[in-house]
Amino acid sequence: MSGAPAGRRPASAEAGGATSVRAAGSDRPNLLLVPPRARTGWRVLPARVVAMCAVELQKLRHDRTELYTRAVQPALWLLIFGETFTRIKAIPTGGIPYIDFLAPGIIAQSAMFIAIFYGIMIIWERDAGILTKLLVTPTPRAALISGKAFASGVKALIQAVVVIVIAAALGVGLTWNPLRLLGVAVAVILGSAFFSCLSMTIAGIVLTRDRLMGIGQAITMPLFFASNALYPVAIMPGWLQVVSKINPLSYQVDALRGLLLGTPSHLPLDFGVLLVAAVLGIAAASSQLGRLAR
Repeated sequence: MSGAPAGRRPASAEAGGATSVRAAGSDRPNLLLVPPRARTGWRVLPARVVAMCAVELQKLRHDRTELYTRAVQPALWLLIFGETFTRIKAIPTGGIPYIDFLAPGIIAQSAMFIAIFYGIMIIWERDAGILTKLLVTPTPRAALISGKAFASGVKALIQAVVVIVIAAALGVGLTWNPLRLLGVAVAVILGSAFFSCLSMTIAGIVLTRDRLMGIGQAITMPLFFASNALYPVAIMPGWLQVVSKINPLSYQVDALRGLLLGTPSHLPLDFGVLLVAAVLGIAAASSQLGRLAR
């Protein structure tokens, strides 16, 4: 009496987190895939921020109209305001043409105008029920806000490229040093992150799109004119100089001007202020997220 052949014992392959089992009567292994291990510890927040940022940028992929329409305003500032004041030489700019002086300010202005109305989007997500679904996921609130803030920064960066191309076509003497351009990108993203978080914080307070639109329109121009985007701080009245020193837009413009034109600037202070402002903005907007979702 012949004994039945002993069945083969399943062999496990731990490499790659998968288990390999050979089917009866077959030499081909069947792979039973095991889900990847969940990220833990410090890796959770960066992964969720990147994921949320990618989700936000997908919206831009499906509708690029915003980029085209928002390119009109900075072009008009450079073509009309910049060219006119360059000819009349009414504003002292330290020996550089006024349009050169103006170009970094317009980059910062266009980035701020994109970011300052970012809260409208989060109110729309609340009304559509999307925000509630996001909040029941294990994603930290700070990651949700950070993803939206840095997506706003990427949109502003695209806008900055448009302004730089227009400025170069007008003969503005910009630098093309890769390291300096990288610094420009960081300054644009940090500034936009702060202003988008400011918008989302206001959205958590006012709770409606109409109120946010009114407040956004009320603060954008004062922030712009109370900075060094259009004129040097030295020619401002004393009270406006004080306002300019607490305005994050002034530090963003100073960094952009120093990087793009090589003018005297305070880059360590500028980037330090922008980084602290972005972190505080994320914290403030995250604290309002629960109230916004009610």
